Amino acid sequence: MATETLTLGKALNTGLRRALEDDPKVIIMGEDVGKLGGVFRVTDGLQKDFGDQRVIDTPLAESGIIGTAVGLAIRGFRPVCEIQFDGFVYPAYDQIVSQVAKMHYRSQGKLRIPMVIRIPYGGGIGAVEHHSESPEAYFAHTAGLKVVTCANPQDGYWMIQQAIASDDPIVFLEPKRRYWEKGPVELDVPLSAAYPLHSARVTRPGTDVTVLAYGPMVRTCVEAATAAAEDGRELEVVDLRTLSPLDLTAAYESVRRTGRCVVVHEAPGNLGLGSEIAARITEECFYSLESPVLRVTGFDTPYPASRVEEEYLPDLDRVLDAVDRAFGW
Repeated sequence: MATETLTLGKALNTGLRRALEDDPKVIIMGEDVGKLGGVFRVTDGLQKDFGDQRVIDTPLAESGIIGTAVGLAIRGFRPVCEIQFDGFVYPAYDQIVSQVAKMHYRSQGKLRIPMVIRIPYGGGIGAVEHHSESPEAYFAHTAGLKVVTCANPQDGYWMIQQAIASDDPIVFLEPKRRYWEKGPVELDVPLSAAYPLHSARVTRPGTDVTVLAYGPMVRTCVEAATAAAEDGRELEVVDLRTLSPLDLTAAYESVRRTGRCVVVHEAPGNLGLGSEIAARITEECFYSLESPVLRVTGFDTPYPASRVEEEYLPDLDRVLDAVDRAFGW
């Protein structure tokens, strides 16, 4: 079995390359994705190898990118759109919600929209305004869209291929602060044998508290679990991976064993994914809970300037504080 150590960015690049090789209907399009290779170099080298008819540099018009991709998808192509930064997706929001999400339903199932919208998201890189956002709740709330997010190179490589192969429109969130982190990637497993796209997974087993996270916060929670182990507490970290549809099977099983649950995400807490997850955990696991489901999130403010970003982002200490509070009931 061929295994390589890759960064998340390189794993995504390799997955995109494989998708382009496997299906001539796959097209990559976005701002600076071709000659430059993307601002994070995720599409580096793809235009050179596959040509400018399949890796397309578009105008700086997100609504135009998504609208064009809808037409291509209806005609049988599989467009992969890159939104250069999370904060730039809002001009395309109308197209995504009004067209991408509704076309299959509107056509009574006659039309499929097999397209992927890649969005680098989250903070941690000290970027300027509009370059660090956590917009996942907007899309997860929208019926007709599927939303997934990878947390490591292995998932990045396989999940991007699975998303492209899907006949449904998928918002693919990439944690930009993790692009340069390395991990092992199995390259020669058939796509059909990869871990299911819309399934959560236990990242670190534990017995005392269930910690649910996704995307950039998974590593933060694993680090918190390592620190907690020094004090004799075993945290079980579950990587949700799919935000719509939510897969909480592993979470329910975990909470029934641990009796405590903490949900962690970067986005603001008000009406965030954590609210829905906490409600479902409470409904399904009420008699197993030893304490309320707690949330560790970003604050209900516009995303802050880079110089105070670390005050906004959930970190190891805030996760461990929530764990302590869970034991205080």
